Amino acid sequence: MRQKQALTVMMSGKNVFLTGPPGAGKTYVLNEFIRRAKAKGKRIAVTASTGIAATHIGGTTIHSWSGLGIRDELTAHDERWLTDNEKLTKRYNATDILVIDEVSMLHGARLDMINKAAKLLRLNDLPYGGMQVILVGDFFQLPPISRDNSLVDFVYTSAAWEELDMSICYITEQHRQAESDGLLELLEAMRSGDITDEHRRLLGGRMQKTVPSDVTVTRLYAHNIDVDAINQRHLKALTTKIKSSQMQFKGNKQRIESLVKSVLAPELLELKVGAEVMFVANNFAEGFANGSRGQVIDFRGDQPVVRLMSGRIIHVEPYSWNFSEDGKVKAEVAQLPLRLAWAITIHKSQGMSLDAAEIDLSKAFTPGMGYVALSRVRSLDGLYLQGVNRTAFSMHPEIHEFDRRIRIDSAGLSVKTEDILDEVVAPSKTAGSPTIDIDDELFDALKTWRLARAAADAVAPFMIAHNSALTAIAANPPSTSSQLLSLPGFGKAKVESYGDDILRVVAKHMADISPAAKR
Repeated sequence: MRQKQALTVMMSGKNVFLTGPPGAGKTYVLNEFIRRAKAKGKRIAVTASTGIAATHIGGTTIHSWSGLGIRDELTAHDERWLTDNEKLTKRYNATDILVIDEVSMLHGARLDMINKAAKLLRLNDLPYGGMQVILVGDFFQLPPISRDNSLVDFVYTSAAWEELDMSICYITEQHRQAESDGLLELLEAMRSGDITDEHRRLLGGRMQKTVPSDVTVTRLYAHNIDVDAINQRHLKALTTKIKSSQMQFKGNKQRIESLVKSVLAPELLELKVGAEVMFVANNFAEGFANGSRGQVIDFRGDQPVVRLMSGRIIHVEPYSWNFSEDGKVKAEVAQLPLRLAWAITIHKSQGMSLDAAEIDLSKAFTPGMGYVALSRVRSLDGLYLQGVNRTAFSMHPEIHEFDRRIRIDSAGLSVKTEDILDEVVAPSKTAGSPTIDIDDELFDALKTWRLARAAADAVAPFMIAHNSALTAIAANPPSTSSQLLSLPGFGKAKVESYGDDILRVVAKHMADISPAAKR
């Protein structure tokens, strides 16, 4: 399927799985879809399965957005907490389209959990409470991590995937790797399970290549133990003074243990001037994101000053990660949001696009690991291979059959789909100083209702609803409680108290004007 065909399907309002090999332009299509959808007034939540992936699309993690955090299941207590959470209720109801990138690393159980939460908070039994869902990813990438070595819980095996009835947009164009250098053909051979001696010779030509002194590379390794050893060796080689930062803990012991496992910052962080580092948290106001690379250039007291690869200087302060429940922090850990980054694991590289990388696949241990590592680089010339084993060429056995099925589905859809038209999209109404078109007659009807209700309840009219809230209704007339919840000025309590009355006023007004509209 072509990129413009995928955009046509996505703009039609269907739930879509957008996929294709690295370099096919999935991120381009996604960004173009977001631009066009926002221009049409759609409210979009942009998320990803990991923090690093989220930074590439300017979003947040799905764990954070959904409010479900590190939970593995939704208990009855969790459901009560969700329904009482005003902030999450507003967030879910103020979203028309939910985007989740890098879904290959997301557990199917989590897709089901978010589906359940969305139905609950949006008061709507449709899949995901009626939101359009766009899933983006490539299942030849690394699978979700299984804590107990059980069967891999891919999202396409979930009940939510079945409910969503995904339209498959499998992009076959290529834009990242240069077609002439052989890397694209190698990656396609790995996807089809057809590695030849010629492909092995191609990789052999990049074995033990020396990285030029003027080239900055990211070093990718399979195991944390190797990454840690390399980072410590480089740190020790620096002659500058070492500074240490110990992680601080507070709260429930069990929750703390879960937080420590999920946070990428080490419990003991040792740094020196000259250390290569990577940020492991998002703070866009301060100018860094999860995955930002830089170098320590100074210390202010015990706190490092980091120069990003972009040149920006950041004075790094401790960062807090917490687990909250019922509005209360149950566990919290604090540490400088950094880790050493002369080397990183292949898992943490997923979603990156690199000009050059030094890669060691001699200890690859899981299907897809070699594919992810090799597909990070834009060309064969940027690959410096230190070693490779047989596992590096393997893919998860389920994926080949799944890939075959979705290629067929996408091909069938593409036959029926035209390219989306090129257009100059007008700026979104939310940009700059918006001009809001409101239905004046509906606004007057709502004010009349408000006065009557205020008199009946013996309260001031503004306590029923402010003019700004009535303006929001007149600009976007709701037909359901869920839609009313999404508007500013209407929380759960107000919708419960006045929602039925407001919806009746709106419904009567819309019925009164429908004959005129038809003429």
